[in-house]
This record gives sequence, structure tokens and C-alpha cells, in this order.
Amino acid sequence: MTFNDLNLIEPILRAIEKEGYTEPTPIQEEAIPVLLDGKDVLGSAQTGTGKTAAFAIPILQVLNKQGQTQNRKKIQSLILTPTRELAMQIKESFRAYGQFLSLKTVVIFGGVSQKSQVQAMARGVDILVATPGRLLDLINQKIIDISQVKFLVLDEADRMLDMGFIKDVQKIIAFVPKERQTMLFSATMPADIQKLANAVLRNPVRIAITPVETTVEAITQSLYYVSRKNKTNLLLKILENKNYTSVLVFSRTKHGANKIAKDLRIAHIPTLEIHGNKSQGARTEALYQFKSNQVRVLVATDIAARGLDIEGLSLVVQYDLPDVPETYIHRIGRTGRAGLDGIAIAFCQQEEFSLLKAIHKHLKMQIPLVTDQPYHDAIVGLDMPSSVSKAPVQKPKNFSKFDTRNKSKHEYHSSKTNRFN
Repeated sequence: MTFNDLNLIEPILRAIEKEGYTEPTPIQEEAIPVLLDGKDVLGSAQTGTGKTAAFAIPILQVLNKQGQTQNRKKIQSLILTPTRELAMQIKESFRAYGQFLSLKTVVIFGGVSQKSQVQAMARGVDILVATPGRLLDLINQKIIDISQVKFLVLDEADRMLDMGFIKDVQKIIAFVPKERQTMLFSATMPADIQKLANAVLRNPVRIAITPVETTVEAITQSLYYVSRKNKTNLLLKILENKNYTSVLVFSRTKHGANKIAKDLRIAHIPTLEIHGNKSQGARTEALYQFKSNQVRVLVATDIAARGLDIEGLSLVVQYDLPDVPETYIHRIGRTGRAGLDGIAIAFCQQEEFSLLKAIHKHLKMQIPLVTDQPYHDAIVGLDMPSSVSKAPVQKPKNFSKFDTRNKSKHEYHSSKTNRFN
């Protein structure tokens, strides 16, 4: 199937072609016709599967068909999303797919002055992308009116639940007309999200996209036992591999992220860091420089663990293991997007041993251990549950040229199409 088979209007097809895409991903193939037919959708899909385009394209097409609103200040479509970074990416997607349409997209989020956002709203907006906190604040200030919204999208609903936004979301929904088309997307469906879906959706079409290979299976993973004092030395050794052109490093703390980034810069490796203490402007600029390959390494706390779409990411390094096992999967999911090859390395020091056991139990497998490395630090007491299978040990012959890159190809891996978000 091609996008020409989805009954899309010429300006959108032209935009898609200009962006370099030819074939829809599975969720786009299933969701676009349903949404163009005016039905609500409950979608189960991970980031990187192309779900942004799955809801953006039909919204743009229907709004264009209805013509420009008589009052451009009346918001026609509202997309709620958990993080600032994801909000920016969704805005960019709407602008890309709607570049030949006369529809206006505005994004609002917290952490920055509201002045420029309010000014942008005053100039007119058809499609609003927002994080819940800032939107609710501006609604309460009577700056934003969402009483005319025709399309409501709740993106990464489980993440909004994790971040404590569900009550804000419920308050926002109370301001939206009951007569609307609603789309809810979530990677997982815990009970609270299912309850929310039951409350906001009307006879939804359920679309569940399961990649041919799960995130864990599609990514080549490696585990390194290393003492705390040698973690940076090991990271520098790994970065000697020039094949790793873009590397995302996860730190547990803001202070740790700053120190890692500083040490890498001292070693003349172009590096920036993002975390909660950085201003939104600084975070946006750091992410832009990383995506455009102006810096090789980005060090982040878990603020970047989900929702970031970084095309062609070479390597994810978990400098510190996460406290929550699920976060391990979210982190490595930044690479190996939509079936593409991915590589992930995890460091484990003695004090993180209990965290590693929890991750192994959650994965139901043991991350392959690399012992042939110059900073190997034996950790005793690894007692795996009987339900956990032991993966083979990897022993590279030449560590400085070690490349665990997975050369196999996966289904719906076809050039740029698979990175279509």
C-alpha cells in the first residue's frame, strides 16, 4: 500500500512526498481511513511507529475540507501530550504534513514565559499542541477557549498518568464539547487508562500495533560490570569506536549528567546535557544540536527517556541503571526505532546490583555480559530467577573496535518510510 491508496488530498500527498515518504507504516495504514470516517480511535502503539502522522494527517485533511474558520482564534483541534519535547515534535509534524495548507499550528508548554505563546495564540490557531499544566493555567486565566474543539487527541496517555497529569487532563476535557472526535494513544493500557478511555471515547475502533520484534528483541544489548570510579573511563573507551556517531547517555541525577558531560568535553568529545534544571530554551537548543550532529553525545536524565524521536541514533548508554525496570526499556527504545538496528549498553556497579536483578526479572532474560573489556569489575551473587533465560556472553576480540551493531533487517524496515512519525 502507498499513501495514494488512503484517499488523501493532493496537498497532503505532495507534502508527504516532499518529506521523502512513500509507504504508510502499519498504524498509519489502519488509523487514517478510520479517522477520516469520523470514528473515535483507541490506539496501542509505541513511539517510533508513526502514530503522530496517523492522527495528524486525517485531522489536517478534515479541517482543510471544512475550510478556514470564520474566527481563527477558535481552536479546532487539541493535542495533549506529556512533555515539552514531544509537544515540539508533534507541532513540527503538523507543519510538515500541512505545509501546503492554510492551517495554523501553535504549541504551548510550561517552563518558559507564557508571553510569546499568548501572542502566537492571538494571531490565530486551528491546531493547538499542549502539555496539560500550561494549557489548564491559560484556560483558568481565560486566555484560551477550547469550547469549539472538534478533534481531541490524548497522546502517550500512560506517560501522562505516570507523570501525574491525569487529573489535569480530566479537567481540560470538561471544557471540550461532548460532540467531538477523540483519539487516545498509549503504549500500555493500565486500568486507569482503560477507565479514562471508557469515559472519553464513543464506540472507538481499537487499533493495536505490535512490532514484528519487540523493543528488547530488536536491539543489540550489552552489559558491563564496572566500578563507579571507572565508568567514565569505560565510556571514553567505548566512544573510541567512531561508528558511534550519535550517543545518548543516561544519568540518574542532574548533577551526574553535568559531571559526565563536563568530563567528555575535557576529553574533546562534543557533548551537551539536558535535565530539569536546564531552561526550556537550553534543552531545545541542545536537542537541536544533537539531532543535527553538531554534538556527538547528549547526556540526559530520564526527562528524555520517552517521547524523543532522534533519527539514526547510534547508541544508548545507561551510565546509571534506572530505579524502575520499565524505564530501562523506555531508555533503550530511543535507538532501534520502528524496526531499525539499535545498540544499547548498560553499566552496572556493585551498588546497582539489585536494580540489575529487577531489570533481568522484568525482561525475562539476562542482558549479555561483556567481560573482555579493560575495566571489568567482577560482581558476585548474580542469582537469576528460574524463569529468566541466560543470554550468551559477548567477547569482542578488539575492544577499541567493538561494534555490537545488529545487521539483521526487520519487517517494515524500508528506507525513510519507517522513520515517518
